[in-house]
Amino acid sequence: MSDSLKETFWDRLADTRTGMLATKDSRAVPMSHYIGEDSGRNVLWFITANGTDLSRAAATGASAEYLVSSNDESLYARIDGRVTQSDDKAQLDKLWNGVAGAWFEDGKQDSDVQLIRMDLTEAEVWATGGSMHFLYEIAKAHLTDEKPDMGEHGTLRF
Repeated sequence: MSDSLKETFWDRLADTRTGMLATKDSRAVPMSHYIGEDSGRNVLWFITANGTDLSRAAATGASAEYLVSSNDESLYARIDGRVTQSDDKAQLDKLWNGVAGAWFEDGKQDSDVQLIRMDLTEAEVWATGGSMHFLYEIAKAHLTDEKPDMGEHGTLRF
């Protein structure tokens, strides 16, 4: 797969704040992701609470799927990997923000805070021109009888 699709994927994922994270034993739930800049960009981080289905699944090193759709409809992705629990306080310090803090009464020192690491294995990616580009391509296709250009699609391996 082209390096340009991989670069587009990471750039657009950085501008996307949420997705749906699931494992075989935990239902899909909305989560905010954080890109693991120090990990060769093949890691996503999540902050959740102890005792959740996701936290229990991560304790076993479960396979996971993270589904993302950007607000401007320029990125759609199915991201596969393995989730594990992490006690990396330095990483938690880097990631902690006001959004995460709203969920935990005692902030990042709250005993309920659980950091989840997702090591990526593969991502199926659709990188488009966004919703306005989509409408343009559909209109053009009707006028020219040509197939619309819906952007780039491919599978990335990490």
